[in-house]
Formats: sequence, C-alpha cells, structure tokens
Amino acid sequence: QLEVNHLKHFSFWLRIDPYGFERSEDFDFESYEELMSEYLIICTRRSIKWSRLLKDTGKVQRTVKLKRYVRKGIPNEHRAFIWMTASGAQEQLEKNPGYYQSMLVTHNDSKLVETIRTDLNRTFPDNVLFRKSSDPCLQKSLFNVLLAYGYHNPSVGYCQGMNFIAGYLLIITKDEEKSFWLMDALIGRILPDYYSPAMLGLKTDQEVLGELVKLKIPRVWQVMVKHNVMWTLVVSRWFICLYIDILPVETVMRIWDCLFYEGSKILFRVALTLIHHNQALIEQAKSLPDVCQAFKDLTQGPFVEDCHPFMQKIFTEPGSLSMATLTKLRATCRGRLAEGES
Repeated sequence: QLEVNHLKHFSFWLRIDPYGFERSEDFDFESYEELMSEYLIICTRRSIKWSRLLKDTGKVQRTVKLKRYVRKGIPNEHRAFIWMTASGAQEQLEKNPGYYQSMLVTHNDSKLVETIRTDLNRTFPDNVLFRKSSDPCLQKSLFNVLLAYGYHNPSVGYCQGMNFIAGYLLIITKDEEKSFWLMDALIGRILPDYYSPAMLGLKTDQEVLGELVKLKIPRVWQVMVKHNVMWTLVVSRWFICLYIDILPVETVMRIWDCLFYEGSKILFRVALTLIHHNQALIEQAKSLPDVCQAFKDLTQGPFVEDCHPFMQKIFTEPGSLSMATLTKLRATCRGRLAEGES
C-alpha cells in the first residue's frame, strides 16, 4: 500500500511543472524531455554567467552586457531580484517602508473586496500553489496584493486580468510586498492606462499593432481588412494578460524578463513575431471565424514552446522597432480613438 501511495505521489508531481501548473492529460513528455535536455544545458550555462556577473558587481547597472544577459533569460534564482531592480520596484519599496502593510489596514472598501474575492477561485485553478489545500496557499497573498493595489491606485481599482499578473508575480517572488511594487511598476509606469476604466492605453496599443502589421506584414493587414476583423478581437488578451494563458509558462517568463528591463515594446515584438512567422496560416483564412482560429492556433506548438530560439527570433524577425516609432504611432492612434469617441 505504501509503495502504491508513493507511486501515486510521484506520478502527481510528474504532472506538475516547475511553477506549480498541472500538465494536461495529453501532455507530450517525450517532446518535453527532448526540449528540456537542451534548454537545461543553456539554463545552467546562463546561471553560472549570471552568478559571476552579480558576484562581481553586487548591484544592477544598465549596460549593454546586462541587456544581452536579460534577453538570453534570467535564471529563476535571480529573477525576482532583477525584475525588482530593473523595473524601479526595489527603489519604490525602499523609499516607502511599511506602505504596503498600511494599505491593507487603513482602508475598507467592501465593493472592491467582493470584486476581488469573486475572481480568486478563477485564478489558476490548474496551479497547485493556489489551492486551499496547499501550504502555503498563495490565494490569500493574491487577495492581499490585489486589495492593496486597488487602494493604492483607486483610478484603476481592480479589473480582470490583474489577478493573473499578480499570481505570476507571487509565483516568482514568493513575497507580497515585492509583488505589489512590481504591479505598481507594470500598471503605473510600463503599461499606463492598460487597466484604467477606459483602457485607453490598451486600446491604443492594439491599434498601434495594427499599424505596425500594415507597415511590416502588409498581406496579413489586407486579410484583416478583407474580413473586417478588429484587432481587439484577436489580440486584446495578448496585451491585457501579458501573454499569460496564451503562451507556455516558460516562454511568458522569458518575455517578462525583457518587459521589466526594456518596457512595453517587447509586447509588440512578440506579437509581430507570432504574426510574421504564421503569415501563411493567416492568409489561408476565408472568413472572420477562420482568422480568429488562426490567431488561436499560432500561439501553440513547437515554435512557442522552444522558448530560447523564440526569444532570439523576437529581436530579429520583426526588424527594427524604436521607442520613437512607437511614441509617434501611439500619438496618432490615441488621437484617432479620441475622435471616434467624440
């Protein structure tokens, strides 16, 4: 009986990935092992280099070398530290001692509490770390982080999508206060107006992606126009969930490494790479539902699962993408949206 229990326990943990997510019933272990055997060699090599870099400097200074290191992936043991320092979250935490705890004890908004509670059980039901039976259970921490952020930024409060972001931050940092300040960096500085009630930043960036596709992948843009597909229909979840539940977990973590270091243009690089690489698939679409299906299909398969070459591709396949170009396109698209609403 003991042996049977051990086997059951072992087979259960085989079904869990390193971040606590349960693998699907049809998970292809053979392909995964093949992929991971190569990726683990890369990770080990990167880990040694990162340890050397941090041992030499002890702190993080923005250099060409560090940017290159971030693009090649931050080892899990250094991820929280680099995200915190690169995004400015660490500086905010140190400037505001006790602030996070004060948000939890000095406010009381029953409507906000209820809204967040409603979403808790919907947040990663496939992750063992968020189950009530788990010890520690991250659900309570998730509630605290979202509540504190809602009080901290009342113009945003809470909206769907923020629960997944806070959840990922907790998986990596295992720390409420750090997750709170990383939320502040993302929502307040890196992605302004993505989660505000009007979601103007989000709507703008979806239109900007459309303009970039028109410039860089015109045949896909023609398909979208032909079938009258609005960009928000196919990419809004990419942007609002920052690719969570869209792309494989390890790939999302690698995208976030660059997001915290380089800012929002990474989201465009990923989107353009996915679209460019699957141009032929999108061009086959004969109707609006076909286009939607193609956009769903292009976020699955070996191309996105093998995260190391995928991350190399996002910096080559879309070509140049400067902040100046993005700023100009954002101004144009924001103006167009404002006109449309008036």
